[in-house]
Amino acid sequence: MSKIFNKKIIVTVIVILLAIVVIANCVTIVQPGHTGVVVTLGKVNETVLQEGLHFKIPFVQNVVMIDNRITKLEVDTEAFSSDLQTVDTRLAINYRVDTSKSYSIYKNIGAGYEAVLVEPAVNEVLKAIVAQYSAEESVTNRTLISTGLVEGLNEKLNDIGLYVTDVNIINFEFSEAYITAIEEKQVAQQELLKAETEKQTKITNAEAEAEAMKVKAEGEAEALKITASAEAEANATIAESLTEELIRYQKVDRWNGELPKVTGGSGTFMDVSDIMTDAEPESAEAPVQQEVIPAAGE
Repeated sequence: MSKIFNKKIIVTVIVILLAIVVIANCVTIVQPGHTGVVVTLGKVNETVLQEGLHFKIPFVQNVVMIDNRITKLEVDTEAFSSDLQTVDTRLAINYRVDTSKSYSIYKNIGAGYEAVLVEPAVNEVLKAIVAQYSAEESVTNRTLISTGLVEGLNEKLNDIGLYVTDVNIINFEFSEAYITAIEEKQVAQQELLKAETEKQTKITNAEAEAEAMKVKAEGEAEALKITASAEAEANATIAESLTEELIRYQKVDRWNGELPKVTGGSGTFMDVSDIMTDAEPESAEAPVQQEVIPAAGE
């Protein structure tokens, strides 16, 4: 009895385990952001399972999960600029798989579609875009290159069911010789800028000095003009105020009390003061004596 009972227990356990395995293979759960591609005995079905719980034929059907969320892919690639400089580039590409085409991607390409499709497309498009710019322009036009990469990749991958949402240029690297040449160019440009600044400063200072001298000269000329005008007005005022009485008064006021001495023709000299001293007050008609000074040679 014990042996029979033990066999029944073992069989029951085996049946339960088999049932659990069968039930587990009858059900599949598609996680959020994924789609399920159903493979029936090696054949890919066009019906794609969406998120949630689904039933499948156990041991006959298999469900391959495809991630439809935005996926980040980093690619290291090399390109050549228009001036034949080597540009080593590291890119970060964000892309997603179209849910309606998950089955065709898996059927035609398989799970390794990144290595088969995305990376080669990135290399091809990047080389075509970088070749349009010089090495220096590649650095200053990163945004344009990123935009061009997004457009170029979508043109190549959208029909397959892959959509690129964003491309970030992580880094541009150039050869040591080119970096040295760029540094020397920057130093030369800085020296030129410094020289231009000094030249402009000198010109500005000279112009300011010339302007100051011009203003000073104009001020002095204006001052002289004002002074001359004031003097002219003062002279005019004085001339208008002069009268015969004032002129006569000025003559008398400035007389030093001495009578003039007059020299006549033929060596005759007359001292008016002597005449006034010798003259008799009572006789106004007395003859005036003249002192005759002999002329030279007489």
